[in-house]
Amino acid sequence: MKHRTPWLWGAALAVYAFLYLPLAVVVIFSFNDSQLNAQWVGFTTRWYAKLFADGEMLHAAANSLAIALTAASVATVLGTMAGIAMQRWPTGVLRALPGLVLTPVAMPEILLGVSLLLFFREVLDLTLGLVSILVAHITFSIGFVAIIVRARLAGMDESIFEAARDLGASPWQTFRCVTLPLIAPGILAGFLMSFTLSIDDFVITFFVAGVGVTTLPLQIYSMIKVAVSPEVNAVSTLLMALTLTLIFIASRLAPDALKVKP
Repeated sequence: MKHRTPWLWGAALAVYAFLYLPLAVVVIFSFNDSQLNAQWVGFTTRWYAKLFADGEMLHAAANSLAIALTAASVATVLGTMAGIAMQRWPTGVLRALPGLVLTPVAMPEILLGVSLLLFFREVLDLTLGLVSILVAHITFSIGFVAIIVRARLAGMDESIFEAARDLGASPWQTFRCVTLPLIAPGILAGFLMSFTLSIDDFVITFFVAGVGVTTLPLQIYSMIKVAVSPEVNAVSTLLMALTLTLIFIASRLAPDALKVKP
């Protein structure tokens, strides 16, 4: 088995290089002192200064931030309730709840985007805009929060909650004083995960955004249709840094979320 180790290491390094070298190139060339990305000319931070002076980019970023905060907040509340219900009542009238909650997670984004577009226009006759984007982001974020909260509850001893009820605590008191403090890291991790997914979503947002409404990913897409400028590299680097930071925090708060299957 030992003689295969170098080949395994080589294959692993090749995979990681394939995944992360393009990201490293984006970060490096965001500091390139050239309008073109053909070659390295010199180091500069002027593209970041230009980025923060771009009114359209700032407006798109404000839209993305507002949508992400609102969608993450609503999805956290609904996803927490769904996660608790799936863990506490896996059978009975709620046995179909996991399928309903987790289907948007497993569904391909393009299919979910088309489905939501048809639902908004053909069923609700809703004008596409910030509201439709917000509803769409809440829809696909609920499942991720539910998975994390459910995983957090699955690792707890049920006797803790039974002891609270035996001591005379009402269901609400048990939830407020026992359950909620114990699952708080999972709830916060779910919020951060929802925020991350919402702020950098492109595929679903592309289908449900109305005319004249733009978010940060849509603005980046409109810019790269002409050419990939250093300004695009700069905003991509900042978005990448924010996303990775939030994912890292979420993984530290709920490290067992990815270990428990729904």
